[in-house]
Amino acid sequence: MSTGTQGGSMSEARARLLGTATRIFYSEGIHSVGVDRIIAEAQVTRATLYRHFKGKEELILSYLQQTDQGIRGQVAAIRVQGLPAADTVRAVSRSIAEGIGSPGFRGCAFLNAAAEYPDPEHPVHQAVLAHRQWFLETATQLLADAGCAPADAAGRHLVMLRDGAMAAGCLSDPAPICETFLNGVEGILRNGRDTDTDT
Repeated sequence: MSTGTQGGSMSEARARLLGTATRIFYSEGIHSVGVDRIIAEAQVTRATLYRHFKGKEELILSYLQQTDQGIRGQVAAIRVQGLPAADTVRAVSRSIAEGIGSPGFRGCAFLNAAAEYPDPEHPVHQAVLAHRQWFLETATQLLADAGCAPADAAGRHLVMLRDGAMAAGCLSDPAPICETFLNGVEGILRNGRDTDTDT
């Protein structure tokens, strides 16, 4: 994937293209948006687009990569705070809930992309799977650190709760959905530790 950098930083034109694509892809869907509209709204030439991206697919992958990096950064920023393990799980979950409650929320960017690219061999679908594998592994490790056992089952449970909350959060009032999600996370923490104690 081309870096589109100048002097080690993202060029202004590339940043504008990626920012425009990210906004439209997320709010309106990927297939419905053509490169002509992205070029027009980013106020660049077609030649500029193709200087930074090989085509629409590479732009889509860059959008997903940037979204992935943003989420990883949020989790990393919480982990370095040195909170107790269970509180780290809670803080990550609160950040998810805050995203669901934010203006313009339209569900999970990765689930949305997978719905538009269902072929498991397609690079876009592969990018979705890579992000989800990272999130599952991260959730599992955080819950293991919090004493939940079996941690793999707890991790899958948290991912499913997150998926459900993100799907429902853009369809109706997000407040009760976020409350239910966070209560569910408390249940995972409580039940996981209870199971560990019983064994």
